[in-house]
Amino acid sequence: MAIIPESLIIEVCVDSLQSAIAAVEAGADRLEVCANLGAGGGTTPSLGLLKSIQNAVDIPLMVMIRPRVGDFLYSKDELAVMLEDIRIIKELGNVRGFVAGALTSDGRVDVECMKFIVDEILPLEICFHRAFDMTKDPIEAMADIADIGGISRILTSGHSSKAPEGLPILQKLFKTRKELVEDDVWGMTIMPGSGVNGKTLPSLLKALLPLGLTEIHLSGGVWIPSGMSFKKDGMGMSTENATEWGVWRTQEDEVRKAREIVDVTWKEFIAVAK
Repeated sequence: MAIIPESLIIEVCVDSLQSAIAAVEAGADRLEVCANLGAGGGTTPSLGLLKSIQNAVDIPLMVMIRPRVGDFLYSKDELAVMLEDIRIIKELGNVRGFVAGALTSDGRVDVECMKFIVDEILPLEICFHRAFDMTKDPIEAMADIADIGGISRILTSGHSSKAPEGLPILQKLFKTRKELVEDDVWGMTIMPGSGVNGKTLPSLLKALLPLGLTEIHLSGGVWIPSGMSFKKDGMGMSTENATEWGVWRTQEDEVRKAREIVDVTWKEFIAVAK
């Protein structure tokens, strides 16, 4: 029989100390720490950011390992960088695990590359990130990830840009996951992410809790206006003019809203399940 957790875990992805503190104040259970979240989808954070977050909060931290923005097809040199980042961060200590993912040129999970990454990370937790949503076949990809072994969870939006739109695939993934790992408490889990917020949570929870949902992922982030009073015309460091002078920040009220919805829905679900 499956063990029913006491609560549903909320993981919040952050790329600043301010966002980390806001997420924890609002009730996050775990943080994914990265850099370039709003503009690049997340890359490996600096040691300074990671250490600052460690000093400020006391919840589990998952660290993104991604050497650059762009695709997830990595060269041997890029893999070497990723492995070195893992070693250095493990030496720093006080992290729950890492978030990583690698693909082949034809859209499959790069099993050989991932084996190197997994071997370097273990015995810490490993989350295969949304590179999963870039694969050509989600069921095949999940089977490949399960065969690698040691990977704790898959972060996915159900092969769509947002999890609500990917709900049919998410439901299929949950059912297939059960066939692969059965009810093993240590087995790989599916964690929906992208487009998860107070408006979309009710329908996602209703559809996925009966299938074994135990954790969700969100940012609660928005672009906030820059404090710069002088903005030089025609100059920028980004490819997106709309966000050039903005700062990405997790909003405490957005995470708190998600926490409230999750807690109420979880209690109702458990009451019925018992």
